[in-house]
Amino acid sequence: MAAHDRSNGRGDGAATASARFPVVALLALATAGFITILTEALPAGLLPQIGDDLSVSEALAGQLVTIYAIGSLLAAIPLTAVTQGMRRKPLLVAAMIGFAVANTVTALSGHYMLTMAARFVAGVSAGLLWALLAGYAARMVPEPMKGRAIAVAMVGTPLALSLGIPAGTFIGTGIGWRACFGLMSILTLLLIAWITVKVQDFPGQTVGRRHSLRGVFGMAGVRPVLFVTLAFVLAHNILYTYIAPFLAAAGMGDRTGLALLVFGLTSLIGIWAVGMLIDRRLRALTLASTVLFGLAALALGISSGNPGAIYAAVAIWGLSFGGAPTLFQTALAKTAGDAADVAQSMLVTAWNMAMAGGGIIGGLLLERIGVSAFAPVLLCLLVPTLIVAWAAHKSGFPATYTL
Repeated sequence: MAAHDRSNGRGDGAATASARFPVVALLALATAGFITILTEALPAGLLPQIGDDLSVSEALAGQLVTIYAIGSLLAAIPLTAVTQGMRRKPLLVAAMIGFAVANTVTALSGHYMLTMAARFVAGVSAGLLWALLAGYAARMVPEPMKGRAIAVAMVGTPLALSLGIPAGTFIGTGIGWRACFGLMSILTLLLIAWITVKVQDFPGQTVGRRHSLRGVFGMAGVRPVLFVTLAFVLAHNILYTYIAPFLAAAGMGDRTGLALLVFGLTSLIGIWAVGMLIDRRLRALTLASTVLFGLAALALGISSGNPGAIYAAVAIWGLSFGGAPTLFQTALAKTAGDAADVAQSMLVTAWNMAMAGGGIIGGLLLERIGVSAFAPVLLCLLVPTLIVAWAAHKSGFPATYTL
């Protein structure tokens, strides 16, 4: 990695990290990510039940997802900035307590505005958690293992998207949405105990080594990684949010679940491949993921009415996206060095902007032009993504890292 990363600014982490790969501790972080994604997206599959129970429309029930994203968007950077000096493990536990409280209130609340407030608290907890995870995972291992450690810590995301959300929707439909959120609270409490016993602690930054937002944003390589994250995830979210109407226009409206399963399964393959190769091939994997996503978008644009081609394109899309969070977070962690947590908070903000933007832009395209506009717009986002990633060969997405 780059010279300024050689010590990683974390004498506590690199020096004390065990040479053995801490799978159990990293899986605790992965479970935290799983809970975060599941908490965020679970209402989307249960809107009719939530709306009926809270006596609001499905559109208002859908704002439970929106307010969560707003909480993450608003909280990530300021919370990370003010907590730089705190020890990492108590901060991680505090974020999970936020989830436990928010999901419990959501499960018990009979008032829409109280439920919205609980969802906002969950979003704030998510903003803090996502800013912590990559840097926390990296501090557990020696330098050559950092990419693989982050990959393991991030495995909860594709698992939640591919398996957790469909399973949660099925369970929530069977036993009720409130019971589903209650189960989430129980899982969170079990995870807090797991973290307390099995996850090591690290100190925060000393006063003299804390980093300003402006200083971190100005670091070489940080802005290219943030741009690539924003554009790539924006393209993904336009398609993912409106995959149902896209498939309906192709005569596959009754196969949305199967298409998403294909996406989820190939996402798991993608994150496995990235986890195996990321410490040696981060740049190549980032460029390959962008190219594959572009090819998938092109195929989706020209294969309307051909189910086989559409399934193949969705599979390629999942393969390209599965490891993307790990690639972007690892690139930023390596680039920012001991300012990784502050940099990750910026990535969380960019990610949530892309999520919100995908819903807005995709909705406008759907209403004014139709699904035929998706592929060209995706390509218009992915081409500059590829150019910026390719150009960031000195910092951001360097060809080699000096270890």
